[in-house]
Amino acid sequence: QVQLVESGGGLVQVGGSLRLSCAASGDNASRLNMAWFRQAPGKNREFVTGIGRSAGSTWYVDSVKGRFTISRDNVKPTVYLQINSLKPVDTAVYYCAGRWGLEGQLASMGAYPYWGRGTQVTVSS
Repeated sequence: QVQLVESGGGLVQVGGSLRLSCAASGDNASRLNMAWFRQAPGKNREFVTGIGRSAGSTWYVDSVKGRFTISRDNVKPTVYLQINSLKPVDTAVYYCAGRWGLEGQLASMGAYPYWGRGTQVTVSS
């Protein structure tokens, strides 16, 4: 059984940075394709970024390109999300998600059977 646990959220001022972590456990967890989603207050959960199981491919939504960086350490195994130049619109609960299969950008929540409980990021202006 795969388990995902996020950490690293918090309260940050505009322009600040955070690094979120998602620790994966379970059989073959290092072989999961991983993604980060976020859900802002009153909005649907949305795809933010993804990384293939080999770490050779990454994908980002346009609104975070240049500010967010996803990476992974398959030894631990842990996925990271470095967030720079934070904006108030980045305020959300950030969720880590994982799926098996071929590498590729999949933005649909339904494609991911494994989810963490989320970590809150709040950006104050």
